[in-house]
Amino acid sequence: MSESAQPHTTPEQHSETTDPQPSQQPNYMHEFGLDKGQGLQFGIYSLGDHLPDPHDGSRVDAGQRIHEFIGYAQAAEAAGLDFFSLGESHQEFFASQAHAVILGAIAQATDTIRIGSSSTILSTSDPVRVFENFATIDLISGGRAELVAGRASRVGLFELLGYDLRDYEELYEEKLDLLLTINRDKQVTWSGQFRAPLNDAEVLPRPTGQALRIWRAVGGAPASAVKAGLAGVPMVMAHLGGTTSVFKGTVDAYRRAAAHAGFDPATLPIATAGFFHAAETSQEALRAMYPHINEGMKRTNGQGMPKQHFAQSVHPASIANIGSPQQIIEKILHQHEVFGHQRYLAQVDFGGMAYADVMNQIDIIGTEILPAVKKYTGATPADSVSESAGPASGTAGSAFDSAEEALS
Repeated sequence: MSESAQPHTTPEQHSETTDPQPSQQPNYMHEFGLDKGQGLQFGIYSLGDHLPDPHDGSRVDAGQRIHEFIGYAQAAEAAGLDFFSLGESHQEFFASQAHAVILGAIAQATDTIRIGSSSTILSTSDPVRVFENFATIDLISGGRAELVAGRASRVGLFELLGYDLRDYEELYEEKLDLLLTINRDKQVTWSGQFRAPLNDAEVLPRPTGQALRIWRAVGGAPASAVKAGLAGVPMVMAHLGGTTSVFKGTVDAYRRAAAHAGFDPATLPIATAGFFHAAETSQEALRAMYPHINEGMKRTNGQGMPKQHFAQSVHPASIANIGSPQQIIEKILHQHEVFGHQRYLAQVDFGGMAYADVMNQIDIIGTEILPAVKKYTGATPADSVSESAGPASGTAGSAFDSAEEALS
């Protein structure tokens, strides 16, 4: 996800208050089609990076890279996955500046898979145009479009698009408020600090179901999760690393804030998103993925990831899903037991990975991982997960013991 996602410590308690309005809250769980019976939804995402291969420095041209995104979505649909999403970024080493245009092409190239943004940078966009674009994608796709509203972790676009970085928080909160208002009301009267007012404006087109499925991107500090909860907005929690137990604190803070504001947390979907790589063994997964993660982060975030830090990804306590298919299954089931979330999004494409390698990851998910995840997170997720998550500490733990050796 483009929203900043850094490992963090124990979440702070929120101190904001708001007027409870439970009677006005939609049942997002139902509206988003995330009922328990179907099990945990499994999707993949790309940030839209356009990075060289860390081994030989080669890089496909921008046109081919954009067609790769479309190919990933088609392959994900063929593999039976639930969701494909693409990020937005406006800097060197990315090809998804016009991510809504690419998602429009994906809408036409697919039939059943849900599609959306992994993070639309709302802070530097006009919410009216964002709504128009995604409502159009929704109509093209027959009601399959979703939108994740993010703030940006790479902040060069503020200067590029004419915004003051000092307004980082205020821009996002005001524009999210307008986007949600447009989504809720056919006639909009609104005023704010960073945009001209709207006076009884009708924003068209309206999406298939008359309302877009809109999530708030959350990463790093728990304060953003608290704001999502206070607003009663579904949350996508992105992460680069850290432990599942720490991120449980963020999930708990989100639900507490929602309840405090008068919303029913049981009606608010949660998705998680982060690094994924499957190989025959955890050591092989670490060796294959580390050069892409390290070099990719150097170019896009200004610093790489230490080997020792990345080696922790195969530990059973880590929230990153890297390892053998069985280890990943066990970790995802454990995370589902801890979070009680409705969707997991795997970042299978980053750091100049070859197209064939990404397609292989999608195939592994579809044939080896997805069936088990669906089986054990079906009608009674908590019971099924409890029975299946136990072995994780044994298999993943032994892999962690030799992780540093694998990366040496």
